[in-house]
Amino acid sequence: MRTQVYLLFSIAILFSVSTAFLSSSQKEPAIVTIEGGKISGLLSADGKISIYKGIPFAAPPVGNLRWKAPQPIIPWSGVRKCEAFGASPVQGNPAPFSMWSAEFLIAKEPISEDCLNLNVWTDNGQKNAAPRPVIVWIYGGGFGSGGSSCAIYDGEATARKGVVFVSINYRVGAFGFFAHPELTAESGKNASGNYGLMDQIAALQWVKKNIAQFGGDPTNVTIAGQSAGSMSVNCLVASPLAKNLFNKAIAESGAGFARPYPTLQKAEESGLGMAKSLNVSSLAELRNIPAEDILKKTPAMRGPIVDGYVLPASIADIFAEGKQNDVILLTGWNEDEGLSGKPKNAVDYQKQIKEQYGAQAEELLKLYPGSTDAEAASSQNRISRDMTFGAQNYAWAKTQSDAGKKVYLYRFDRKVPATGEYAHYGAFHTAEVAYAYDNLRFINHQLRPLEPADDKIAHDMSTYWANFVKTGNPNGNGLPQWPLYTPKEKQTMVVGTGARTLPDAASLDFILGLMRKR
Repeated sequence: MRTQVYLLFSIAILFSVSTAFLSSSQKEPAIVTIEGGKISGLLSADGKISIYKGIPFAAPPVGNLRWKAPQPIIPWSGVRKCEAFGASPVQGNPAPFSMWSAEFLIAKEPISEDCLNLNVWTDNGQKNAAPRPVIVWIYGGGFGSGGSSCAIYDGEATARKGVVFVSINYRVGAFGFFAHPELTAESGKNASGNYGLMDQIAALQWVKKNIAQFGGDPTNVTIAGQSAGSMSVNCLVASPLAKNLFNKAIAESGAGFARPYPTLQKAEESGLGMAKSLNVSSLAELRNIPAEDILKKTPAMRGPIVDGYVLPASIADIFAEGKQNDVILLTGWNEDEGLSGKPKNAVDYQKQIKEQYGAQAEELLKLYPGSTDAEAASSQNRISRDMTFGAQNYAWAKTQSDAGKKVYLYRFDRKVPATGEYAHYGAFHTAEVAYAYDNLRFINHQLRPLEPADDKIAHDMSTYWANFVKTGNPNGNGLPQWPLYTPKEKQTMVVGTGARTLPDAASLDFILGLMRKR
């Protein structure tokens, strides 16, 4: 009897010690050894998700490294704390404007040229499980602003769906897309200007080398982005430098098919103009100018360049020749993301269309009518949406499908509930991001009083996205069936109303043809 009591007591002690160990092991995420050294992070409130923020993936692009391809990481000693977002790239002061309230903007600080860092969210309880699929998020901001610290880009909810979520920074504006003859000469590649895209490629190379340390599968990587991030995804799929770094792509509202990016020659001319405006005559002088002065003098310098290296040719030509990287594609745009200003009345609208489009005006007015002021306003917003976003992603979907590749097309039409100045924006540009990554908890509910329907949309949309990241197919149990897009049937997923046929396909075909002729 005494032996049995002793045995039971020993088992109880062993159980309590084991429980205490497990509990203590979940108070902090594992120390991870990666390229550069060891890092520590933090845990989600319930201890289930490990979070590592501000991990450097390249040397700081400052001093003589300004306007150079990203250079190797500078190693560190000891354990580097990665518990807070690193600096966002140099840009103007982030302040709410138009439809974008604070949760759509980067943190006010830090902002610095030393911005090449990334963040990882991963399941804390599956260290010995099979490698998990990876998504790499690329932010928007018109290539002139943005950063990975936006609240709606948080990766915790996606990580809870069995995906390793990575968000990255890249240089923007004149720091990310500045071409100059001296830079072209020193590059050794006879190219300059696409530093922001090269940052993205360097981050993907880091993922390839290091993500297994976080439980990720380096052979199952999806790149995803919105607006300029979506255009970046399009460029990465086109670029030979990004070959074998990913196998799937999610592109939300942005691509570069119908309007070609500037050539290296044009970009160099702009660069020479920038140097002149700064009263300098050499590259060495340019690299010594404070970042704030460059930002003030070059607010409009941004965006990819057909440089012959990162982008050997235009996006349309690369795809036409079948030279793009092979991916499964999920792409689409939002219902109300036309970025036009105050609409013209019906008379002025019709007059402008006739003057601007001549022989094509009659057909355009059939597809985008304007017999009343209200109808004209709606058509102007639709034209703006379709020329800026819809036709671009539609062209990519058609090109992908025509080549026999899988593509899933969506349109987000949930008119986000809102009050005051935000009430009229509807399914606005960037609205879908918080739904796609299940981040409605970060939305300002005083400005946007969400409803139970929004939770349902976010659940379904984020599950589609996670399923796609895992398998290349968004469909799964409990979800409405999302058919593959084909040019003949033009089937799509309209997120919000749940329709299955692409609205305005005839309009998009016409706009696409119009843009390609101009």
